[in-house]
Amino acid sequence: MTPLASDGRVKHHGLITLSVMLATIMQALDSTIANVALPRMQGTLAATQDQMSWVLTSYIIAAAITMPLTGWLAVRFERKVVFLVSIAGFTLASALCGLATSLPQMVLFRLLQGISGAALVPLSQAILFDINPPANFGKAMSIWGVGVTLGPILGPALGGWLTEDYNWRWVFYINLPIGVLAFGGLFFFLPLSIRRPIARFDFFGFAALSIGVGALQMMLDRGELLDWFSSTEILIEATLSGLGFYLFILQMVTGKQPFLNPGMFKDRNFIIGNLFIFLVGIVMFATLALVPPMLQNLMNYPVITTGLVTAPRGAGTMLGMLVVGRLVGRFDARLIMALGLALTALSLWQMTKWSLLMDETPIIVSGVIQGLGIGLVYVPLSTITFATLNPQMRTEGAAFFSLLRNVGSSIGISVVQFLFTQNSQINHSSLSEHASLHRFFAASRSALLVLNGQISRQAGLVAYIDDFQLMLVLTLLSIPLLLVFHGPKNAAKPSGHLAVLD
Repeated sequence: MTPLASDGRVKHHGLITLSVMLATIMQALDSTIANVALPRMQGTLAATQDQMSWVLTSYIIAAAITMPLTGWLAVRFERKVVFLVSIAGFTLASALCGLATSLPQMVLFRLLQGISGAALVPLSQAILFDINPPANFGKAMSIWGVGVTLGPILGPALGGWLTEDYNWRWVFYINLPIGVLAFGGLFFFLPLSIRRPIARFDFFGFAALSIGVGALQMMLDRGELLDWFSSTEILIEATLSGLGFYLFILQMVTGKQPFLNPGMFKDRNFIIGNLFIFLVGIVMFATLALVPPMLQNLMNYPVITTGLVTAPRGAGTMLGMLVVGRLVGRFDARLIMALGLALTALSLWQMTKWSLLMDETPIIVSGVIQGLGIGLVYVPLSTITFATLNPQMRTEGAAFFSLLRNVGSSIGISVVQFLFTQNSQINHSSLSEHASLHRFFAASRSALLVLNGQISRQAGLVAYIDDFQLMLVLTLLSIPLLLVFHGPKNAAKPSGHLAVLD
């Protein structure tokens, strides 16, 4: 067995943690860094705007379908091997994406990237749990949370800088040195985990879940483009998604060896924690999806400036996670989460007061407060979700945890974008009626165009504020759910980290 240090941690704990975090940041960063490069990529690949959406969709769907496989693969092929293959595959796929010369090539390589990267976040979370004693779970999750949340936050700013000053291909090439360092560190220092009995693979359950998740992601990604349920494609995808999830749940309840261990869902903390991460995914990623286009389209911010004024949100998240790592063991995790949700709600309330005439200060202040709030929620949420879960289910549970976070973010982004489009049209019509008298005083057609542009900007701002208000209500409604968690006095202590072998 691998020697343990005096504090109960495994040997080379620091190097393993660093390597795990590099892999986590690499995957999390790639979920948003390519978005801002799409217009430049479109010209190089000779594709339409509609076709370019597949560059994002292919990655999201491949990752969503593959992520639930993580638990079974970690047992079947040993977790270290799966982690190393995932890092190598993701790094290679990143290089191929940077070399792509056509849209089919790019979509194929993004599929490979999504398949390879799906296991990185859940495996990194499970490994940090296993190399730390229960007393250090809070600190471990604070470190892990920094990588998971800062990646999507810093991605647009970093992607904008690389695209503007260098070339869009560098948004993929940047993964190469990170991937090599992460692979080397884990190859030399991560010990093998204890072998457990290999369960029979439930092909039916996996297929049903894959169809459910894949069809849902397709529906969410293409719904706004195709006018949602007025489209036959969206109706088919919704039907397939519902049928897939129904068959998966039926198989999990009645099957002898289902794809996901139903024992996980007997743990109340695990169930409530997954509901919370679903809600956190909606609020965190929906805000990320709304603020940059608002700043660029309504307030004429350049890409670089947009990245600079939204980056402090990431600093707030990092500060929250660094602080909360020291608080988790001393205070009730539910109180810390309540404080984090209250700060998040405060920032959303501030965002409902935004105007087109404001300077950068309200953006930065509300961003820092929201980042701090999310940081205070994320770490204790991850800790309390897995605190009472059987350690043998951690890898599988972490994969499901990450899957729900991603599904929540996809649903949140789709909902707020749909509401924004709908409310913008309604607001424009309403404001135009009130501004109709100006038509009699317009000196020229150009004056009418200027007036219409101002009405469109105001209508867009009101639509954004409506979305912020929706997320504010959702955040406030989630606070009472904290009472459902087992308190620290009632929660059973985890049985410790898994033993590991050289």
